[in-house]
Amino acid sequence: MPQDAFAEVLSLAQSRWVVAGAAIIVVFAVSAWAIAFSSRRINDPERRHGARKLIRFLTFALAAIIAVTAIGPNWGQFGVFLGVAGAGVAFALQEVIASLAGWLAILGGGFYRTGDRVMLGGIKGDVIEIGVLRTTLMEIGEWVEGDNYSGRIVRIANSFVFKEPVFNYSADFHFLWDEITLPLRYGSDIDLAEKIVINAIKSEMGEVGAASKAEWAQLVRKYRIEDARLEPFATIKLTDNWVELSARFIVNYRARRGAKDRISRAILRAIDASEGKVRLGSTTFELIPPPD
Repeated sequence: MPQDAFAEVLSLAQSRWVVAGAAIIVVFAVSAWAIAFSSRRINDPERRHGARKLIRFLTFALAAIIAVTAIGPNWGQFGVFLGVAGAGVAFALQEVIASLAGWLAILGGGFYRTGDRVMLGGIKGDVIEIGVLRTTLMEIGEWVEGDNYSGRIVRIANSFVFKEPVFNYSADFHFLWDEITLPLRYGSDIDLAEKIVINAIKSEMGEVGAASKAEWAQLVRKYRIEDARLEPFATIKLTDNWVELSARFIVNYRARRGAKDRISRAILRAIDASEGKVRLGSTTFELIPPPD
């Protein structure tokens, strides 16, 4: 190739890269402005977080397209290079590719969203970030009782959604069924005990009942699922030591511990006011004398 022609080709390639570099800088500048604008305009935290993630994704995708376009006429060589490099990358980065596929499945399949309470691989927590490769949880439980934060932040690979079940506590129905169990001595007024428990639940969870009915009606229309009993009710079971009374009720998934505390306090006050008609049982032992 003549020297002048080679210099012309080199100059053209350099100019393409200069233009591509300038275009990428403009793309990132516009992206920063768009993120700042969305932060000011969008009040809902979930929508604001989603907008930021979408802007960042589009920014990197557009920058990659500009860089590939700057290659110009060398598409044949570039295709061969991609084929060879792609095979090695796919083998070396299997987990990364699976995590990327998991991210697409999470966004498109509705496994969970930011703010949902989930359990992944035995780890329960609130979703605080959904990244391209990992989901970040604020852990719940472990060494603390109830649905309280432990303070640990856990990052789980998105590929996990293909390996084990994903438990979502708040996807379409923001309520859970919970139970309170009382051991009652034999001879207690069982009907009065049942009335005490049901009244305590209704007095503390009245508003929850109305909200749960509305959400459950939508759930029944969306899925092929039978209607369920949402009103609190009690059942009894006879044991060797006491009459076991279990009351089942609906509670918001974020308020289980507080609701159970308020209901338990109301039950104890009502039992104290029953003047001995309702008495709580405890484990008893019968000592049998030895034979003569």
